[in-house]
Amino acid sequence: MSGRRKVEELLQGLHAARIEGSLERVCACFSPDARLRIAGSSDGKPIAIAAAGISQIRPWLGILVKTFRLSGYELRSLTIEGTRAAAHWRVDIHSKITGAMVATELVDLIEVRDGRIGSFVEFFMPC
Repeated sequence: MSGRRKVEELLQGLHAARIEGSLERVCACFSPDARLRIAGSSDGKPIAIAAAGISQIRPWLGILVKTFRLSGYELRSLTIEGTRAAAHWRVDIHSKITGAMVATELVDLIEVRDGRIGSFVEFFMPC
């Protein structure tokens, strides 16, 4: 299997795990020393998360999985160059707390190291 195909499958697996709400499967996509950054806006308020290492990443991902349910997934574009990928996707994000649903556009920028995500940067914005 080509390196490009492996990166594509890793990203597809990450998105599938997020849609399923499987914290274990999401965390399995990240290398132990990965770096994660998420930035965007929700209800006009900026949101930013930064974490280094799976011990810091896991609690943040746990909050996201517990708080939000994703549906209506659509991968809009995927660009892969070597071990780097950029994915533009759209999803409906449902709050498990308030019941509100927000259609959201996201862009993931990842770098793969040893078959897992070594760097993950995500930007999101309501549609």
